[in-house]
Amino acid sequence: MVGLVDTHTHLFVEEYDEDRELALIRARQAGVTRFFMPNIDDDSVERMLALCGAHDDCFPMIGLHPTSVDADWKARLERVEHWLRSDKVFYGIGEVGMDLYWDVAYRTEQMEVFDKQVGWALEFVLPLVIHCRSAYPELLDVLKHYRHEPLTGIFHSFGGTEEEASRLLEYEGFMLGINGIVTFKKSTLPEVLKKAVPLERVVLETDSPYLAPVPYRGKRNESAYIVKVAERLSDVYGKSFEEIAGITTSNALNVFKKSRETF
Repeated sequence: MVGLVDTHTHLFVEEYDEDRELALIRARQAGVTRFFMPNIDDDSVERMLALCGAHDDCFPMIGLHPTSVDADWKARLERVEHWLRSDKVFYGIGEVGMDLYWDVAYRTEQMEVFDKQVGWALEFVLPLVIHCRSAYPELLDVLKHYRHEPLTGIFHSFGGTEEEASRLLEYEGFMLGINGIVTFKKSTLPEVLKKAVPLERVVLETDSPYLAPVPYRGKRNESAYIVKVAERLSDVYGKSFEEIAGITTSNALNVFKKSRETF
């Protein structure tokens, strides 16, 4: 059986404090071979590194999430940068991007923080893991300055339109991260994927503990449930589960090239 890769899971957060090790065991039993863990902000780095340090199949990233951009954003970004420039090994710059769903007060600051972290990705030759919610115009406004730079990465938790998919896929070094949204009853994502997104541009993710797929919707998500995402993509693309696993895993390892050396 081809192994699955969860390109986006937050197993280090407190929602797993009671059964974190069991959640990892369940995921491995389900066929997950690698867990990529995007950082959240300056307060989450140590927890993430502790988990990844204890498990060879867990890979940490570093970044400041857009919803953590607040009045103290400069100091918070400096603390994250200090970790990046330390002797710790990171496999991506993430989770970074734009989020204007909850609050637009720090719109300009979010754009500045995102731009700074795109620069880190180029400097350290690391992939970007990009979050975007209710902010595609702002996100693309920042990225347009890097159209001809050798950026790679993942547009995380994609759930947009055909037009948005086409705009994002213009960035040839990027994949679209597909998670439990694709299983939701009222989701338009299956049709968007069929019409606008080649499977060769897709990676699997859970965004655990959020966005649990059907039939677990409304419960805490975990990496083992990525199987349900792969099964739904099998229906969407008319390919076997094994083909979905093989192609999406190859796509993920093309993004996270540094992790290939560990197996």
